[in-house]
Amino acid sequence: MKTELNYINLSYQTNSGKEYHIPLSYQLFGQELFTAPIVLVNHALTGNSNVSGEEGWWKQLIGRNQVIDTDKYTVLCFNIPGNGYDDFFIDEYEDFGPSDMANIFLNGIEALDIKNLYAVIGGSLGGGIGWEMLAKKPGLARIFIPIACDFKTHDWLHAQCMVQKFLLNVDQEPLQKARIHAMLCYRTPQSLNDRFQNRYDQEKQRLKSEDWLIYHGNSLNERFSLIAYRLMNHLLMTINTEEKSLGNIEAQIHLVSVDTDLFFPASEIRMCFEKLKENKGNVFYHEIKSMHGHDAFLMEYEQLNNIIKNIL
Repeated sequence: MKTELNYINLSYQTNSGKEYHIPLSYQLFGQELFTAPIVLVNHALTGNSNVSGEEGWWKQLIGRNQVIDTDKYTVLCFNIPGNGYDDFFIDEYEDFGPSDMANIFLNGIEALDIKNLYAVIGGSLGGGIGWEMLAKKPGLARIFIPIACDFKTHDWLHAQCMVQKFLLNVDQEPLQKARIHAMLCYRTPQSLNDRFQNRYDQEKQRLKSEDWLIYHGNSLNERFSLIAYRLMNHLLMTINTEEKSLGNIEAQIHLVSVDTDLFFPASEIRMCFEKLKENKGNVFYHEIKSMHGHDAFLMEYEQLNNIIKNIL
């Protein structure tokens, strides 16, 4: 199984007219390229290209004998340029939008001489970039599975990202504070109340829920860069695939929502499904049931595996 970080050097002009050299990094898992169907996985906001193996953030989904079986598929995952996993950062992050990242991924696929993909799968921000990719190149893949995301950022999510932007520009512990706020959006009141039940840590003199939030803030600060987080939040804030182009997508589309998602509410994803279904036959809707909200796509693996198994 190949897990090393590979690079494609690209010259790219953003939609805002800025010129950049992009060292687009990626990883391959499973079968050798061009010997098996190719599954492209687009990572989420604080994710990266390392989707499988011992340290893989989606290893419960991708690997030998997993639902995305690396004995059967070639799995390709690009790093969103500027996420810092490959030590590449973008200072002027507002030069880029999700449409740019989709263009860069498409350029990477072309550079690898890949003519088509078996499937494109993306969670949250990664799914939003996937919508942009398929809208730009309707025949790119046979199957498209956007998970816990929509083709655009709606007002509620935009507002939460705006709060994140404010927090990321404070002087003291900006990343920790932004992450604490984000965790309250990724989960639900029921999820936190059920887990912590107002239990108090006498040694630390604070609620266990508070300790959990502080832990997540500090943990992300240790493994993620502030400038990378600003970029990722900006991308999440600005997903805006042209709605009129969605009907041209040739792939089977399987929209997967979470019934308690506060970021991309299931009601909005169902609305997208109903609109697509008016003019497109090969579109399907699936829903994860969970008390945990948006993060359920990283937690409810039994449900997600069953959904994807029946698609692939």
